[in-house]
Amino acid sequence: MRKHISFCRVWLGILVIGMAAIELSAAVHDQDEVSGHIVARGGGTTIIQGGSGAPQFLPVITTIAFHAEKVGGTVSGDFECLAVAPPSPNGPGSGQFTVNVMYVTATITGAQARGNLATLTGSATITGIAAGSNVPFTLVVRKGGPGATAVLTAGGLEFREILVEGSFEVSSNN
Repeated sequence: MRKHISFCRVWLGILVIGMAAIELSAAVHDQDEVSGHIVARGGGTTIIQGGSGAPQFLPVITTIAFHAEKVGGTVSGDFECLAVAPPSPNGPGSGQFTVNVMYVTATITGAQARGNLATLTGSATITGIAAGSNVPFTLVVRKGGPGATAVLTAGGLEFREILVEGSFEVSSNN
């Protein structure tokens, strides 16, 4: 009889612990649905490969920042990018990045992460190069610090950027 009672107590304890684990798991899942999780985020300074392109090949430096999260099935986030270049390709001022050549302010409405890459999509307001309102954009970022990459496609143009300062994070929990 004593062994039977001990056996029942053990199974009752296992059952209680199992139910508590299920409740905790459900609570964590519910919290994720409410608070969401980061898909990708980052910021820093980049240089655009090839600069402004032919014929001048002015260097172009950008300041970039973004974050995207999922709450339930909905993606939200923001993307900002300011591109500056020198006023002339050589001589006085050629090393001063004082000309605003493009500014992108955007709302992220789509995000997918796979491995070290995140693809963010949405619509942007752009001044300067590719100017317009409600311009569809795609930003593909590779996780990492200096040397990581970002490719912005907007207004029919593609900008390949190399991170020189900062970091890009990509979540593997999608």
